[in-house]
Amino acid sequence: MRAISVASVALLGAAALSGCVPAGAAVGGSSTFGFTVSPATVAPGGEVTVGVGRGAGGCHGRVTVESPVFDTVTIPRHESSATARVDRDARRGAVYQVMFACDGRTGTVDLTIAGGHSHHPSGESGHPDKGVHAGEGGSVAGFDVREIGLGLALVTGSAGAAYHLWRRRTGEDGA
Repeated sequence: MRAISVASVALLGAAALSGCVPAGAAVGGSSTFGFTVSPATVAPGGEVTVGVGRGAGGCHGRVTVESPVFDTVTIPRHESSATARVDRDARRGAVYQVMFACDGRTGTVDLTIAGGHSHHPSGESGHPDKGVHAGEGGSVAGFDVREIGLGLALVTGSAGAAYHLWRRRTGEDGA
């Protein structure tokens, strides 16, 4: 009987934690050329891993990766991935193209910036202004009160359910 209640609490906790993960973080974007961006949805200022398939039919040379929301990244010929930091001033909800070039082949993968409504930026050319982000030292920039509240509610609910099951098992609930 104890194993059933422990399993129930473990499953409830796992379900609560899995609800906190954004859908875009679970699966990265990819192309038919073996070029990937993971995660496919990222917050402004976050990091993405750009990758390339090095197997049969994949790219075997140096890969150049460009996007309007991060500096140009180069993946050396004997590596399959690199990281890039998304600009803090990337427009929330926008979908940007990440362009890969290798061995005369090119490909694009979409990268979505978390928050806001999804739209493709129009008329943007080149990189956005990249200056020093002064005045944010020690601030709570980037926290979303709704996400924090949802996480707190899920953790509290899980703890309450575990307590209720424990009390029910020991007979202290009065039922």
